[in-house]
Amino acid sequence: MSDGQPLGKMFSGLEETVHYALPFSPAVELAPYIGEQFAVRATGVLSCVSCGKRVKKLFAQGFCYPCFTSAPEAAECIIHPELCRAHLGEGRDADWEIAHHATEHVVYLSYTGNVKVGVTRSTQVPTRWIDQGAVAALVISRVPYRQLAGAIEVDLKRIFADKTNWRAMLKEVAPDTEALTAARAQAIGALRTDLQEHLLHEEEPVVIRFPVLAYPPKVASVNLEKVPEVGGRLMGIKGQYLIWEDGRVLNVRNNSGVHVEIEA
Repeated sequence: MSDGQPLGKMFSGLEETVHYALPFSPAVELAPYIGEQFAVRATGVLSCVSCGKRVKKLFAQGFCYPCFTSAPEAAECIIHPELCRAHLGEGRDADWEIAHHATEHVVYLSYTGNVKVGVTRSTQVPTRWIDQGAVAALVISRVPYRQLAGAIEVDLKRIFADKTNWRAMLKEVAPDTEALTAARAQAIGALRTDLQEHLLHEEEPVVIRFPVLAYPPKVASVNLEKVPEVGGRLMGIKGQYLIWEDGRVLNVRNNSGVHVEIEA
């Protein structure tokens, strides 16, 4: 068995239907494999997604321990944008923070079966929505830096969820754009007065369609470090999940840094 190539967040793009590719060298387009036999096999090699070092254990979404504690991509403000200090010129890596976080961000509402609130860089729209498996999304605010977007998100968490239920997301969900526009009105009425100036009132919802032939009635997530191979008829892709006919699913991003071979 070869060392294989490390998994990482799938490339995606929004056309009539989302298209996906594994971030290998070269990238592997996945559309031809949907409906066909497709297997992913871990080779036993692990490498850090930040520094590339081969390791025995990975942390978070593919970091070695030193990078987990020091890399800006693993900083606390990734999960909690309200704690970001990039606009003050501070962070684990000030230059990285300025490039990625002291830049325009959006606050959005997305629909995965229920309405949730989230934050992302403007340049990550619609990628962030695709990664979450949202079938519809609506930008409700644009701000000049991440911390401010986080402050709006925190205030809106009083009325909206900020987490995606992955099991619910991996079901067939109809895009409810009316729920999003109603939620925007609710947000406008509920947001703190000092943050109101950043709200947008005229944006239109975006509908996202995923390449899924059929959704299994029950799903079971596979961790390649524990179960090194998963295969069968690939029924589709939603969010960062590969979905097989027997209900097994693989969160590709959560297995970042795991070296694999694919067989079709």
